[in-house]
Amino acid sequence: MVELRPPWDAPRVRLLAARGDVGGLVRVGRLARNWRQRDLGSIVGYSASTVSRLESGAHSGRDVAVLRRLAAAVDMPVGVLGAALGVSAPLPARVARTAVRRDEEDDSMRRRRLLTASLAAVPVTMLGGVDQALASIPTRSSPTTGGDVLARLRRARGWYDSGDHARLVAALPELLAAGHTHADTAPGDQGAFARLAACYDLATETLSKIGRYQRARTAADRATVYAHHSGSPLAAASSARMLSIVLRHQGQEATAQRVTLEAAARVEGTGLTTPEQAAAYAQMLCTAAYTCAGAGDRANALELMADAKRAVRRVPAGPEARTVFTVTPASVGLYEVGVLYSLGDAGAALHAGGRLHPGRFPTAERRGRLHTDMARAWWQLGKAEQTADALAAAHREAPGEVRDRPSIRRIVTELAERHPNTIGVRDLLTATKAQ
Repeated sequence: MVELRPPWDAPRVRLLAARGDVGGLVRVGRLARNWRQRDLGSIVGYSASTVSRLESGAHSGRDVAVLRRLAAAVDMPVGVLGAALGVSAPLPARVARTAVRRDEEDDSMRRRRLLTASLAAVPVTMLGGVDQALASIPTRSSPTTGGDVLARLRRARGWYDSGDHARLVAALPELLAAGHTHADTAPGDQGAFARLAACYDLATETLSKIGRYQRARTAADRATVYAHHSGSPLAAASSARMLSIVLRHQGQEATAQRVTLEAAARVEGTGLTTPEQAAAYAQMLCTAAYTCAGAGDRANALELMADAKRAVRRVPAGPEARTVFTVTPASVGLYEVGVLYSLGDAGAALHAGGRLHPGRFPTAERRGRLHTDMARAWWQLGKAEQTADALAAAHREAPGEVRDRPSIRRIVTELAERHPNTIGVRDLLTATKAQ
């Protein structure tokens, strides 16, 4: 049964879907949001002329993937898109409620809970400001200094480290506006572009963590551009790392590998003569290893992980040595847990994670991440009680790591579906609001 909401419940939508006019449907969604063609183009990374061409129907079969991206950007229901592409049944003329058998109702409820768990818990209303910031070039009316940008960036990073994703998302539009305003008023200051790229890096990292990958891709693309303008190899490495993370989540593992390895090679080309360069290189090797693991490239993943362990020895220890890349032997060990889990070797992942103590990680986000990675490994082995215990530990450290990450919310929901009587599962459901 298909139930549509405005603007997708209009008779015109059924007509456009019947004609196979996906471009026309995209236009319906765009106008409902009061977006211009260039606004939509900015969100998905296309020009206004490309959006216009696709909306008008002047496209070929090669543009289907592009149309899918545009449809996702305007939140076109899957049923509407499928009907227009001819891969699902036509939309009904009207929706009527009928009696439903109990078993069918239970299946429907389970599907809704799974869908709920796949969505990030950060309220959708908070993303409106981010959408506007990514659809244009945000600026502030008052002058902004580099110090102000850095202060805002540090404060926002603190919210990320504590897992306060809702507050961080709410602050992103003003952070990006401050970065742009300073860059506009400081021509020739390459540091201003590096700071602006860092603002977009944090936006990318946050949006990716809460599962908003299309928005994260737009932020990553901008970060890459501004990092290039800065001329800083370290800024370029940071933005390349963020881009590779988004690409991996979008299923483009090969491209993510190339982006990360090329960035690592550029950092290595600096000679690694400073703590910042050594830290950046070790971090890029960790990210490259994780990317290779996600692509199933076991040999390169393990080799890069071994290289990262060697590289981190060149990074000075102590808080005074902290740089934009905060890399320690413990953080490299945490990446190893993720690499082994991604390669399907849950036993080795648990062994590696067992050597790591949460107290070795300075932020709640990293401590929570250790527990969620262990939970994923336990779940890979089908150990419900240990999975629930690890997720509960993660929630105690950083609730957002469990509540806001789609992949972890899915595990909570699957636990409830398969092992509802396991101790702690009901509390996890309540904590994630996935009931």
